[in-house]
Amino acid sequence: MAKLYFKYGAMGSSKTAQALITKFNYEERGMSVWLIKPAIDDRDGKNIVKSRIGLAAPCDTVGADADLFALFTTEHSETDVIIADECQFFTEQQIDQLRRVVDECGKPVLCFGLRTDFLCHLFTGSKRLFELADSISEIKTICTCGAKATVNARLDADMNIVTTGDQVMIGGNETYIAMCHRCWHETIQRQNNK
Repeated sequence: MAKLYFKYGAMGSSKTAQALITKFNYEERGMSVWLIKPAIDDRDGKNIVKSRIGLAAPCDTVGADADLFALFTTEHSETDVIIADECQFFTEQQIDQLRRVVDECGKPVLCFGLRTDFLCHLFTGSKRLFELADSISEIKTICTCGAKATVNARLDADMNIVTTGDQVMIGGNETYIAMCHRCWHETIQRQNNK
């Protein structure tokens, strides 16, 4: 039976690498994959999903106004599985549309992404996935102290933690670091006491 999966983790937890490995596993068994990501994620190029360890694959990008159910049923209905990277940037409606693919078309949908932003607030897509997904699993990574990292700390040019700004700012290792909540909170307190 097809399911909607949400696999989430902090920055640097290998979410994209795992998405690409999953894609490879399906294709190695002769199955077809529709690999997608939100158009807002243009860090590595418009039509590419690329992990920090160098794995990459071409993908379709979808804008916030795209109807994923309609795209699937009109252009990708022969696809065996949908794999979505950076799913936190999808709209609530798009997550609902992916749910329809599972329910009405019987195809599995695997979503990989962040749970929360740099202030520990849920992203819209992630929130809806927590509400609708059949299977939710965390991809773990660690803070520099060795504890489990749960916070995507945003950094400025001087490597200070940023606590204001827009929810979405695309970036990589130069912009974000995964931290445990304790280290994140203590670092902010030290910065504020300077």
